[in-house]
Amino acid sequence: MKKYPFFFLVMLAGLWMQCSKEGVFQQRLILRYNAPASVWEETLPLGNGRIGMMPDGGIDTEHIVLNDITMWSGSEDSEAFSPDAITYLPEIRELLLAGKNLDAQKLMYSYFRCGGKGSSHGSGKDAPYGAFQTLGDLDVNYSYPSTGNYPPSGGVIGAYERTLSLNDAVAATQFNRDGITYTREYFASHADDVLVIRLTADRKESLSFEVKLSRPERATVSVKDNILYMEGQLNDGHDGEKGVRFLTQLEIVNNGGTLASSANSLSLSGADEAVILISNATDMLDKERLTTYSGYAGELLTRAKNTQYNRLKNSHVDVYREKFDRVELNLGKQDNITPTNERLIRFQRDDDPALAALYFQYGRYLMICGTREDNLPLNLQGLWANQVQTPWNGDYHLNINLQMNYWPAEVCNLSELHRGLTDFTVSLVPSGEKTAQTFYGAEGWVAHMMTNPWKFTAPGEHASWGATNTGGAWLCQHLWEHYAFTQDKTYLKSIYPVLAGAADFFLGSMIREPKQGWLVTAPSSSPENGFYLPRSREAVYVCMGPTMDVQIIKELFSNILSAAEILGIDDVTTAKIRETIPQLPPMQISPDGYLQEWLEDYEEVDPQHRHVSHLYGLHPSNQISPVTTPDLAEAARKTLDRRGDAGTGWSRAWKVNFWARLHDGDRAYKLLKSLLEPAYGSEVKMGSGGGTYPNLFCAHPPFQIDGNFGGTAGIAEMLIQSQDGYIHLLPALPSTWPDGSFKGLCVRGGAEADATWKDGKATRITLRARTGNTFQLKVPDQATAIKKNGKELPVENGFVPVGMTAGEELELEVVYPG
Repeated sequence: MKKYPFFFLVMLAGLWMQCSKEGVFQQRLILRYNAPASVWEETLPLGNGRIGMMPDGGIDTEHIVLNDITMWSGSEDSEAFSPDAITYLPEIRELLLAGKNLDAQKLMYSYFRCGGKGSSHGSGKDAPYGAFQTLGDLDVNYSYPSTGNYPPSGGVIGAYERTLSLNDAVAATQFNRDGITYTREYFASHADDVLVIRLTADRKESLSFEVKLSRPERATVSVKDNILYMEGQLNDGHDGEKGVRFLTQLEIVNNGGTLASSANSLSLSGADEAVILISNATDMLDKERLTTYSGYAGELLTRAKNTQYNRLKNSHVDVYREKFDRVELNLGKQDNITPTNERLIRFQRDDDPALAALYFQYGRYLMICGTREDNLPLNLQGLWANQVQTPWNGDYHLNINLQMNYWPAEVCNLSELHRGLTDFTVSLVPSGEKTAQTFYGAEGWVAHMMTNPWKFTAPGEHASWGATNTGGAWLCQHLWEHYAFTQDKTYLKSIYPVLAGAADFFLGSMIREPKQGWLVTAPSSSPENGFYLPRSREAVYVCMGPTMDVQIIKELFSNILSAAEILGIDDVTTAKIRETIPQLPPMQISPDGYLQEWLEDYEEVDPQHRHVSHLYGLHPSNQISPVTTPDLAEAARKTLDRRGDAGTGWSRAWKVNFWARLHDGDRAYKLLKSLLEPAYGSEVKMGSGGGTYPNLFCAHPPFQIDGNFGGTAGIAEMLIQSQDGYIHLLPALPSTWPDGSFKGLCVRGGAEADATWKDGKATRITLRARTGNTFQLKVPDQATAIKKNGKELPVENGFVPVGMTAGEELELEVVYPG
């Protein structure tokens, strides 16, 4: 009988399991590697939205980085509310009105900033601002039996494979050593909230290993009753008692063998099978639980220990798949054999469409595994970090990065995971109100360019990047988008005061610029680009009314008016908004045809700057459109050409979305290909940063997860759009994806859509209504009709209006000439 490798049999079984009741084939999606990870950016991320791990698959020694999304140092910083800053605000504004931006900037650098250390310029782990930190490290030291032919160590290794199944959220390592096949499975349980590692061998009494927990700082390790403990308290920024406390517990459930312990480790020798269970909790969210953090960690471990492994795994897979299986994307046959790092390199030559589909679903995987409804939002690192001082504190940047993390949430059918961000936005309001009063003497609430779990909303410590005051208003766009996709009026009513409060701040704080009399923000900046004043070569960042501010404020005002109409509200805020909107600056096209970034057509310090903030109106907003504002769309196109296609990871991802909104599929694909440029290895040819690491993490560089989510959202924008009030299928389909299908993508108005296309033309469409509504479906180019049950549907000005009741499903056929 022919023998097949273990993973091949598992893959065949998975393929069988992925066939639905209707017999529709669902692809297996696997990241595969043929060697242990040599750097963290090659390890595979596992998580359940609260805790996570990244194993390197080492043979003699395995290193596994552990994470908890609530591992934040720092605490609330009362010094951030600088009481003296407001005394300089009138002078700063007078200088701006007089065109003396450089003088205003110097004043801001000295006085109009947060009090205290702020973020410590991105090195705030020991400051009150704090930092997201790694939980710690699990090291497993393996011992191997002698087979008589080879010594216990240094034996012959063969058939090494390291994989991550996106379908199941299970990673595995397998190899043959001295004739024995060893297999490890890893998952972060979405059902039982623990980390699980199962070790097996195909020969009895072959498993022997020692496990240790450690952390670079602020942790003690102990053993009691064969349970390994790691506990400690993070720095609150004052070396006081307010720092987050944490407790990690590890226990081994063994089949055979001898279990032993030392002062700081557990060991098992001669076992047939072993399951390592890891539980962790912090006291950051104690108020959300019925038990203390230490009790919670113990309860989770006890419950998991008393559950049979297959039940643990099956429960995990079932809960995870409920979310993951909502969406499918088929762009061609998936290659689950070639190592993913090799596929990444080859993609620059062969344009493998299936790798783009894998990358798209990897973004959905990271969202499902990186965040959950009742916890903190995804930060710059998502859930995964391997340092105590993460880059830029691993915090929440509000000038695009936090928002980009959640761009896929609605369209990619993970709406409930948006709640981590929407709830967090609501929680910023009290701090934002204090910031509005302290710094501007204004009503309402405001957040600037960065924040953290301690609700930091003050200006950053340096005005060149910290002065932007539309961070909170940008977050409000997500509050509205959640309603736009769900049509949940109860939710809309609950967040209306947050929207109105954000508007109240601008209504009370904007001033009139002197040339046109427009109402503008002052002071502010256009993240994080600078300009030159005439006859000066000194970089200036501080300004009045940058284009991005105007776009965000206008969108906020428009969304409030829409919400007020839906809810039947007519109040002072809506009346002021109606009076104010006509007084906002219009978007301006420069003499050279590109969209101006500032009120004046200043010369940029960096024309190829990674931020393209003044195209916010193109994406994520819809104030610029090839259909409704063709002149502005053309100006946006020239702006992007001028900006160039280079940039850091997330910048490239944003440009994918821009070009998709301009309905240029091949240019969007060019940027996607750039986003997937290998960022590590001997064959890498890197320009100005950016690209993708071997484990498909996005390289800012260093790793920053927003590029992954931006890339996934960009692919969705290439396939379906609904921002202009109608469903537009395949609006930016690249020529490299001539045939394919998707299932389960969502549109505004409350519906899911499936589509199949051939030779670049949509052939079949399925709509499933979540709410009762009439959906306008754009007739695809060149199509002559759309049929339902063989009958043509009426077409009105190129659109088919489809009235649907909640729960209804329609299957439509697209007809073309001939």
